[in-house]
Amino acid sequence: MHDDWSQILRDEWGMDARLTRLDGEYDLNFRAETRQGAYILKVMRAGCEAGFVDMQVGALNHALAAAPDLPIPRAIPALSGAQAVTAQDAAGQARVIWLQEALPGVCYADFRPHSPALIEDLGAQIGALAGALNGFEHPGLARDFKWNLIQGGWIAGHLDAITDSARRAILQGIVQRFEGLGGALGALPVQAIHNDVNDYNILVSLDGTRPVVSGLIDMGDMCAAPRICDLAIAAAYVVLDHPAPEAALEALVRGYHRANPLTGPELDMLLPLLQMRLAVSVVNSTLMAQENPDDPYVTISQAPAWRFLEGPQPGGDLLAYRLRAVCGLPISDAATRIMAWLEGARGSFAPVMEGDLAAAPMGALSVEACAVPRDPFHLSQPEAAVIGSDRFGSDDLWLGYYGEPRLIYTAPAFRKGPWNASNRRTVHMGIDVFAPAGRAVFTPLAATVYFTEKRDTPLDYGGMVILAHVTPEGDEFHTLYGHLDPASFAHLREGQTLAAGEAFASLGDDTCNGGWAPHLHFQLALTLAGMGNDWPGVADPDEAELWRAICPNPAALMNLADAKVTYSPPDKAAVLEMRQQHFGSNLKLSYTDPVMLLRGWRHHMFDDWGRPYLDAYNNVPHVGHAHPRIQAVVADQLLRMNSNTRYLHPTQAEFAEKLLSKMPPHLSVCYFVNSGSEANELALRLARAATGGRGIVTPNHGYHGNTTGAIDISAYKFNAKGGIGRPDHVALVDLPDDYRGPHRRDNPQAGGLYAAQVQVAIKALQKRGHTLAGFIAETFPSVGGQIIPPPGYLSEVYKRIRAAGGVCIADEVQTGLGRLGQHYFAFEALGASPDMVVLGKPIGNGHPLGVVVTTPQIAEAFAQGPEFFSTFGGSTLSCRVGKTVLDIVDDEGLAQNAANMGARLMAGLKALMNRHEAIGDVRGMGLFVGVELVTDRRGRTPATGIAAYVMNRMREHRILMGREGPDDNILKIRPPLTIDAEGIDMILHVLDNVLAETGAQMPPR
Repeated sequence: MHDDWSQILRDEWGMDARLTRLDGEYDLNFRAETRQGAYILKVMRAGCEAGFVDMQVGALNHALAAAPDLPIPRAIPALSGAQAVTAQDAAGQARVIWLQEALPGVCYADFRPHSPALIEDLGAQIGALAGALNGFEHPGLARDFKWNLIQGGWIAGHLDAITDSARRAILQGIVQRFEGLGGALGALPVQAIHNDVNDYNILVSLDGTRPVVSGLIDMGDMCAAPRICDLAIAAAYVVLDHPAPEAALEALVRGYHRANPLTGPELDMLLPLLQMRLAVSVVNSTLMAQENPDDPYVTISQAPAWRFLEGPQPGGDLLAYRLRAVCGLPISDAATRIMAWLEGARGSFAPVMEGDLAAAPMGALSVEACAVPRDPFHLSQPEAAVIGSDRFGSDDLWLGYYGEPRLIYTAPAFRKGPWNASNRRTVHMGIDVFAPAGRAVFTPLAATVYFTEKRDTPLDYGGMVILAHVTPEGDEFHTLYGHLDPASFAHLREGQTLAAGEAFASLGDDTCNGGWAPHLHFQLALTLAGMGNDWPGVADPDEAELWRAICPNPAALMNLADAKVTYSPPDKAAVLEMRQQHFGSNLKLSYTDPVMLLRGWRHHMFDDWGRPYLDAYNNVPHVGHAHPRIQAVVADQLLRMNSNTRYLHPTQAEFAEKLLSKMPPHLSVCYFVNSGSEANELALRLARAATGGRGIVTPNHGYHGNTTGAIDISAYKFNAKGGIGRPDHVALVDLPDDYRGPHRRDNPQAGGLYAAQVQVAIKALQKRGHTLAGFIAETFPSVGGQIIPPPGYLSEVYKRIRAAGGVCIADEVQTGLGRLGQHYFAFEALGASPDMVVLGKPIGNGHPLGVVVTTPQIAEAFAQGPEFFSTFGGSTLSCRVGKTVLDIVDDEGLAQNAANMGARLMAGLKALMNRHEAIGDVRGMGLFVGVELVTDRRGRTPATGIAAYVMNRMREHRILMGREGPDDNILKIRPPLTIDAEGIDMILHVLDNVLAETGAQMPPR
């Protein structure tokens, strides 16, 4: 008789272990750390029957045999082969003891956030477990106990324990709805189920940056019941304190159905069963509190359940439709019958409008195909009034697609959150018929007028009519007609009947139809539940499954083939597969889940379904995506000609003059090329021509382009995995990193100490037989980690290089042209004056353009060699684009905006640093900002995994940012210079939330 359970483990399983006590309501549970691994030792309560353990072990073995990848623990047999052993405790009571493997992760209850992806994975694992347990039989499964949900009616006799009358009434309603399930629930097949997938029986780990369910544990409440009970129990805990319970339920059901397909009747029971589980929980804990009045935990644990039960419940019939829709099931039996009847009657309906709709051309207004509106956040009234007429106006009649994502819906009613990059409704749920104003509209079949209204809000329906129809089987459905002339249906009255083919209204013009070009919005609805008279003609892409199920394609009613009017989106999976087949595998994609972006505007981008993203990453669109002035210049010049520098053209000199006005006077000669890589390649040739040397000194982890010569001086590339290594003619010095490097910012001599390394590098080149050509660096190293060199560094470097006969090259691709706010170039901020400046990417705002600016002396030395010529370098088109970019920076005050927004960003990030230990350093200037993440501030250990997690989570919140540095642990914030206060505040708000998540504080598996 003893309580030395480690001795039992040693004797029976041959394991020496360190035991740590874990929580348990009735049993003793220990985590056992051994040389073989981690295990859970379970010492069952006195009096526990061996058959109870035998049932759990049998269930685990059965499930793992059917599905070996399930995240459930393996039972570990004793040395004797027995699944469990019996020993007496210190009190002489027999205890059944068994062992199972310990699974990794933290409890779901302690993990944040409960994202849709995580919940969907949970649903899939629960569904897979239920599928694997199907067929397992054991006498112990036929249990009569309080947690068997199909026996939950026991609480009806104990509701008097709930003294609050309002709460008691809530529970009475839940019991009544549960009892109403009666025969339908009893008719479902039963099987072995887990029966207690609560938030403490779910373990979560990171798989890379993706949270996944790593454990479903504790089979102690398992029983035989319908599988929907298992899902409902898990759902009851998933919804607690979740900010979007309907979306959480959708995700859970989607995952479960993917692994273990559900039926419509089962889904209809989910909400009442979920509510019943919570009702059982609160009644049970109230009764326990009466028995244990000194245990405050008993009643405290009720709080989340009551917050849910007393709050607004997920939407009734609409919730049932949502759950059916995410499973690809019809929303109801009536919906199935209606769609079958419409299909059978296709071709026999009266025309909705005069003209041959089958021959009418289709007009695409999708994100992919249409550049209207110019500003995707504001469709102007003139744009709306002529939409499509620029391409389709020559036709008397044309059609708009069903299910098409469009950016034309810009009114506040379409946006669903506080930010421009919040969710918005974009997916068109009807078919458009564009035709002249005044054209008559007919009902395709006999109808009753259900509702009429005039909506005067800009970009709304204008005049709108809803008609009711009944199939021969008696099923009712409705059609909506929007953008009508309200005067044309003034004669209609609700309840009025219309004959098939009867004209009842006509198209309005932009003065009465919501401001749009004349057209009919024609939409079908199989139910009005959750909609009433306020139909969403446009859906959120994330809710499109639901609205497609409620408002399917109305093509049959128009006697059209579905294929003619159904939008076919670009297939993201096919595009990815094509890329993998035809692109080099080392051409990487950003983010764990790549994003397909089709439109841009200023500092936002839009994916294939019109979801907006805040672009805090791309410095190439320096003055903003899709700038109208650049578009106009490109279109205008291509109407004229595009030639090269062998011919005179005023724009080449104008561009050079504008650019040189921003430079120090000694830099007065320009070379125009196609890219920053080509510019750096040319800069090396200029340096070698001017000095006769070939040796280059450059900071470690620098990057200067993808040409052979640029790779040779880019340690970021040549020292990478598979790189060529440092060439003999290159000498490296440390990055001037005053946070992580050997010389820190608390040392006023740091700049000089870093600069002194140049002397050592020059001597190393000389020792290897190389004459110095020069020094090249990103003035503020970007890929090195958004480094701001310490004071005095660059000027001292340049001094030493020139003393050794070299020239100094400032790579300003990342930092030039006003990005730094108060300084047009980074070398100005450091008080240094280079011999060459290299520009690329941003100076063309995405147009291929690079520039080298140098001194007349260096240019003359280079001119002694072969002729220099770049076919498209300095083209008339490129020069006009480059000058326009510089003009926009000046005209729109973008450098000042960079200063203002950069200050706002830096202040906010430093405030976040006070709240989040993972932020080790915040540094930057203007809109060139780095946030260094660490696992501990004292040791400054790089938090590479956390940075990857944060970057991907920011993308899930619609913010694009990158990460850099030798350890990939520095968040890079480098948006277009157009970013505004709303964008900055969104970055700070979302980053604050993401850094507080569990995934930002735990290592990946």
